[in-house]
Amino acid sequence: MKKLLLILTITSSSLILKAQNDLVVFSEQGEQFYVVINGVKQNAKPETNVKVTGLKHSTVKGKIIFADGKTPDLDQTVYLMSGGSEVNGYEFVYLVKKKEKGYKLAYRSEAVIAQAPPPAGQTVIVYSTTPPPVTESTTTTGTGTTGSNANIGMNAPGVNLNVNVNVNDPNMHSTSTMTSTTTTSSSTTSSGGAASSGNVYVLEGYHGSHNCNWPMSKSDFESAKSSIKAKSFEDSKLTVAKQIMASNCMLSSQVKDVMMEFSFEASRLDFAKFAWGKTFDPGNYYKLNDAFTFESSIDDLNNYIEGKK
Repeated sequence: MKKLLLILTITSSSLILKAQNDLVVFSEQGEQFYVVINGVKQNAKPETNVKVTGLKHSTVKGKIIFADGKTPDLDQTVYLMSGGSEVNGYEFVYLVKKKEKGYKLAYRSEAVIAQAPPPAGQTVIVYSTTPPPVTESTTTTGTGTTGSNANIGMNAPGVNLNVNVNVNDPNMHSTSTMTSTTTTSSSTTSSGGAASSGNVYVLEGYHGSHNCNWPMSKSDFESAKSSIKAKSFEDSKLTVAKQIMASNCMLSSQVKDVMMEFSFEASRLDFAKFAWGKTFDPGNYYKLNDAFTFESSIDDLNNYIEGKK
């Protein structure tokens, strides 16, 4: 009987450990921010895309602190629930979206963690009830006496002169300052070789605007595309594609590649509209026109884009 109780206890404990959800928060326009959950700051430095894992709550008190020091903080309850019901083992994606009156956290998508797209350009943090370490600087200043030595020699016919002067003036001082900075971060960046947050990807030959700072790397994109291809039905492919796009940034060429995975014109148009705000090089969006069969689809997409400007 004791063995049975022990087995039940271990099984229950395992279920509790697995009953965790992930929360992805990313900014629509590349604003850098800190994520605060239940009053505790999670990321040590400002980011544009943060994934917090190991959340055991169905609702959390969320706060977004913007790094610019000007934008008011965003306070909002975040629901880690599916269809209003409590679930476990899911990844929930929220967007820091700019509205007419400030910002809000807008729900974008959800997926079983095992089926969620791999992180790309994303800082992954395990949920903590204590804030991360901060950067500390130590400055050491030293003052000493300045001394100088001079040795003057002169040789000439009939003259042999050698003068040695040692000056050690207590009124002459030199000051040296040494500053050492130590930074400790509890976060890890999984970016597939991308530069650190704050840098902007440079696309050769492109000089237009960009909707995000860093598109998916080639390896991450190929992995994501494989996830889309693995789905048998058009609706499932579209759902996975939107989940990937919701938490990543793509080049226009990558958006077009995803569109070609769909068999129906309506699906291609739907995804093209969805991806517009998260495409690095919107100035190249005209290249998506080749993925459409009908002129009406091109007109529909152009009208949609004009309405978003």
